[in-house]
Amino acid sequence: MPSNSAFSGFSKETINFYKQLKENNNKGWFEDHKSDFDNFVMTPAREFVVAMGERLEKLSPNIHADPRVNKSIFRIYRDTRFSKDKTPYKTNLAMWWWEGEGPRMECSGYYLHLEPPNLMLGVGIYMFPKDMLQVYRDSVIDPDYVATLQQSIEEITRHEKYSIGGKHYKRVPRGYDTNHENAELLLYNGLHAGYEANIPQAFYSADFVDYCYEYYQDFYPLHKWLLEMTERV
Repeated sequence: MPSNSAFSGFSKETINFYKQLKENNNKGWFEDHKSDFDNFVMTPAREFVVAMGERLEKLSPNIHADPRVNKSIFRIYRDTRFSKDKTPYKTNLAMWWWEGEGPRMECSGYYLHLEPPNLMLGVGIYMFPKDMLQVYRDSVIDPDYVATLQQSIEEITRHEKYSIGGKHYKRVPRGYDTNHENAELLLYNGLHAGYEANIPQAFYSADFVDYCYEYYQDFYPLHKWLLEMTERV
């Protein structure tokens, strides 16, 4: 799919900004390097959100790709109100393309997390809200729904480099059969697939869209199941 985006890759300066921020996580340093953040992080990130969104339309026609902060681009400022760690800035770049009509973080979507020297790509829902958690639990014990989920998980985990996350509870929730054949799935309070590796060479060119798309395509069966589940909430 041809792209109308100007995205031509991130740069070494993108990586250097986050490396230096990790060593100088304070307001003074950040303000002195705000132009670097704007030029080497935010500008290519916005372009990438658009280009990746255009590509993801092939899998998810109703994808939301909004290159604003607190939409497809996560804010860099940390919420330190309830944290012992008072450093003001996140030392990672996170992006999110979601599908569905609910609040963006209550939808299934495609995630990218850059934290030098690593890159992580993922798909799914990190944590189910309460009403969705109930629908999820009922779905995994319903043979009409769970077979497709199990198949998607099997397809993904066939690749040893991929992982399935979201397992949280140590015990099966009250009201469900502890001996149910799908009891393991009842221990999850979110469901997502992921892949983590060193930052690839493709990161520095327009080929990064193709690179990410290949992984998102592998994870798509899980996204599709979750999307259909959210529509039953």
